[in-house]
Amino acid sequence: MSVRGDVWSIYREAIPILLIALGGGLFAGLVLEGMVESVERFPGLLVMVPVFLATRGNVYGALGGRISSGLHQGLIEPRFDWNERLVNAVVASFINGIGISVVIGVVTWLALQIIGWESAALYEFIGIMLIAGVLTSFVLIFGLLALIFAGYKYGYDPDNLVGPIVTTLGDIFGMLFLLFAIGIVEVIV
Repeated sequence: MSVRGDVWSIYREAIPILLIALGGGLFAGLVLEGMVESVERFPGLLVMVPVFLATRGNVYGALGGRISSGLHQGLIEPRFDWNERLVNAVVASFINGIGISVVIGVVTWLALQIIGWESAALYEFIGIMLIAGVLTSFVLIFGLLALIFAGYKYGYDPDNLVGPIVTTLGDIFGMLFLLFAIGIVEVIV
């Protein structure tokens, strides 16, 4: 295939999902607007939001890259069946996603203490991050796999799909589950 053909193929495959990602980002912004009231209840909460969303992209983007490479190399089939490589990648991503969520809660609380800003309690930050981290992990893992597998079966290059899929799912469900986690922690505390 020529360079022009390669560029057109990437463009053709990426543009539709990027447009969907745009809509997902706008939706996530609307959810963020709905969280503003919770900032009074949990001071410092907004400090965690960009870090939480960024780490969703980092952790699950790496998973998507592993899956994409496995598909290209023929080491992973585009279906949900027992494959040791797939299972190991999913488990590692799940542990990383939840672990980094707890770290975000702790580091945010510490940073706010160091600079002297008002903050919610450490256990509140950890609770919010843990709940949101677990829920987003499930959605991102299974949503990412389902969309990459479906795209691959229809002839799309998974390398062109991973970034926009992870970003969109992470933003939409990250914000929704943060809002949900805030509600749960408010009820419990």
